Amino acid sequence: MVSTNDDFTARLMDEMDPELLQFIKTKVTSFIKWDLIKFFHQNPHTTDTVENIAKYTGRDEQAVQIELESLAQNGLMLKTTVGQTTVYTITSNIQLRESIKQFVTACEDRHFRVKVAYHILQGLDKPSTTSQHQTSVEKAT
Repeated sequence: MVSTNDDFTARLMDEMDPELLQFIKTKVTSFIKWDLIKFFHQNPHTTDTVENIAKYTGRDEQAVQIELESLAQNGLMLKTTVGQTTVYTITSNIQLRESIKQFVTACEDRHFRVKVAYHILQGLDKPSTTSQHQTSVEKAT
């Protein structure tokens, strides 16, 4: 069997810690999620509204709301209602926070960031792609 460039690229991009690769493929499925994960890791005591989080991250409010909701469903964010206001904060789950820390730390390496971008883009090609992910890529470019 002849190896194609696509096979080589896929193998090269999969060369990373298996737990980090799984984290990327299941949790960091858009560029906006990547930004939000990094923001909350760097500001771990932040509890704020979608509107303010969108301002802090420089992202579209509607897109941030969609992605925060997804992150909350995946356990990375906590969604709380205070009065009539919904706020988000980073998870208190120690294992998930450690995974977030490992991811953000690994992102300091340029080659790792390229691999993350590759996996996000690959995930967009899958049949389960939603319009929210397409919006994420459009905003990232």
